Amino acid sequence: MEIRHYLDLMHTLEKLKCAPRHSWTSSGRRESVAEHSWRLAMMAYFVQDEFPEADLRKLLCMCLFHDVGEAFTGDIPAFEKTEADGAAEDAALEAWRNSLPAPYCRKLTPLFAEMAAQETLEARLYKALDKMEALIQHNEAEISTWLPLEYELNFVYGAEAVTFSNYLEQLRAEINKDCAEKIDVAKEKAP
Repeated sequence: MEIRHYLDLMHTLEKLKCAPRHSWTSSGRRESVAEHSWRLAMMAYFVQDEFPEADLRKLLCMCLFHDVGEAFTGDIPAFEKTEADGAAEDAALEAWRNSLPAPYCRKLTPLFAEMAAQETLEARLYKALDKMEALIQHNEAEISTWLPLEYELNFVYGAEAVTFSNYLEQLRAEINKDCAEKIDVAKEKAP
């Protein structure tokens, strides 16, 4: 890749470091899209023994690239995102992919199509972990950062995404336990 194009690409991707997500970190600041994608990739790496038939390289690429569209649109929480928002993100992402050198465009176009179709193990796994990472982050943040609707939403968000795997259903159950405990502790501390 031509050096200038490479640097321009890195400048575009840097926007993911600056794009805040709805989630907060345990230190009390907004999480960035890049931080979410990084931990999602770490989650995928550390479940590889549970899914030995999965193509780890493809899975990691899905985790790293899944929110690139948010470099252009910003993060919109799932409970606020409309079809129009999704279409705008998809259009921006397609324009970005088409601006890449041909070999990268040829590799990423089918990857994004596979992610959208949600038919392969890797696609379903990245999507399930994506939702679980958001919930784990919510549980790590101060409960004062939660919106009222999240007290219920956190117990159901992503439940459908894990149904293909007993391991992921167990992970989801543990996340729910952490969520319930966090809410109980907050109730005990309330005046």
